[in-house]
Amino acid sequence: MESVFEIIAEPNRRAILSLLVSSQQSVGEIERQLRMSQPTVSKHLRVLREAGFVESTVDAQRRLYRLKPEPFQEVDAWLDQFRRFWSDHVDALERHLDRIDQAAATKRATPTKRKTRRKGRGANREPDKGEAK
Repeated sequence: MESVFEIIAEPNRRAILSLLVSSQQSVGEIERQLRMSQPTVSKHLRVLREAGFVESTVDAQRRLYRLKPEPFQEVDAWLDQFRRFWSDHVDALERHLDRIDQAAATKRATPTKRKTRRKGRGANREPDKGEAK
């Protein structure tokens, strides 16, 4: 039997699973939405059903497929270690960016001496008000 990861590695099966996240679907609905042939959809649904990812019920003349949570819980448990890893790294990045922001804010708040421009003393300069010519 294929592993959970081998099963979800196949792009068409992932596409089918993505459709089934929102609601149960018939083979025909999956065919139309993913533009796959009926035999292809049925083949992938069989693999997903045998692996426990989906289950089906009969509604009149249609077979409706829906997700089963158990295999996803297995994937979720495996991914949890990586979430902790990334969470620690993202937290460290956030702290670093906060320090940079605080340093920049402190730098902006510190008054700096502004250079003043001296007025030129050239002959063509207009005198200021109250200044002798």
